[in-house]
Amino acid sequence: MVKKRSVFDINFELDDEEEAAGFPAGNDKPAPPVVKEYNIQGHPLQNSDPVVSPAPSAAPPSIPAPARRGPMASAISETLEATSERATAEAAIRAENDALAHEHVRLKRLGLITDLIQTSDVHTNKLTRDRSANVDPELAELKQSIQSVGLSNPIRVEQTDNGYELIQGFRRLTAFRELAAETGDPRYSRIPAALVPRGEPLADLYRKMVDENLVRKDLSFGEMARLALLYAQDSGIDVSDAVGTLYASALKQKKTYIRQFARVLADLDGALRHPEVIPRALGLDVYRYLDANAGHAMALKKALIRQPDRDGDAELAILRAGITAKKTAPKPAGRSSAKTSLRLGLPQGEMRVIASDGKVEMRLPRDFSAVSKARLQRGIEAFLAALDKED
Repeated sequence: MVKKRSVFDINFELDDEEEAAGFPAGNDKPAPPVVKEYNIQGHPLQNSDPVVSPAPSAAPPSIPAPARRGPMASAISETLEATSERATAEAAIRAENDALAHEHVRLKRLGLITDLIQTSDVHTNKLTRDRSANVDPELAELKQSIQSVGLSNPIRVEQTDNGYELIQGFRRLTAFRELAAETGDPRYSRIPAALVPRGEPLADLYRKMVDENLVRKDLSFGEMARLALLYAQDSGIDVSDAVGTLYASALKQKKTYIRQFARVLADLDGALRHPEVIPRALGLDVYRYLDANAGHAMALKKALIRQPDRDGDAELAILRAGITAKKTAPKPAGRSSAKTSLRLGLPQGEMRVIASDGKVEMRLPRDFSAVSKARLQRGIEAFLAALDKED
């Protein structure tokens, strides 16, 4: 006889909290249906088919928790963020540097970039100075002003591979150098300087120097004429054009005076040693004296050469004596009407010459207008010198 066993179905009711908890974290799939099998010995349904119970209702969907990143992913993310921030900062720095560079170039073109430079690094070879090399009586006053209040107006220089080339400020540079030698103060070994852009045309550099000195009332016509002559030689242009270029901002009458002084210096061919001391009235008188007769230049030049050690006052006395002797010389009673004519066979063709009192006419099949004024002047001077030379 088989002993029957009592089987009890125990249903456990879940608490509300347990029902709300649902399935374990990370398992949001519904549970599979529960299959009940009655294989328990003595159960009334032991030999029946398994009963499939419906699956419990799935828990309501909930907001998934943020995925957790590993250490490597966090490091990569932080590196990317740092790289992006650094790239943004570098781009901002480059933009700022570009803006500063453009501003530096703009200020440099205007000559507003100023620096303290060694006076020994400044050279005066590129431009011929419009200041005389003789003693400047006002330099002592300038040095005293620099010692008292400093230098308010910096010099202007152009930077080169070997230092700097002076554009403006020859007297200021000279004052600083003399103060450094006289006092031994190292402050005067460096001078404030404005940098001008490299590669400016020569005419523009001369204009910068000239325009600054034109406002100074002590700059003489002789100094301005001397600069015009030297600039004409350096540039290969006519002296009159050189005056028009350098002194474009000057009044028309002043440019006329400079051209007349330049003619005096050219006619005397370097015999004048102190052109800066010649007053305007005397210079114009000398110009008219030389313009009246080409032979006067040779006579006045000889008078100057006879006194090689003369100072400025002695040179003025020679000029006044030369033009006064001409003014007081007796005038001829009348001009001679005699004429001398000759024909010369030259490689350029036949030349006809007619000479009379105060006039020489030469005719040759040649375009003399194509000859520069300087060469024409030298040829005429040589012609007259040959006529005055004794056999």
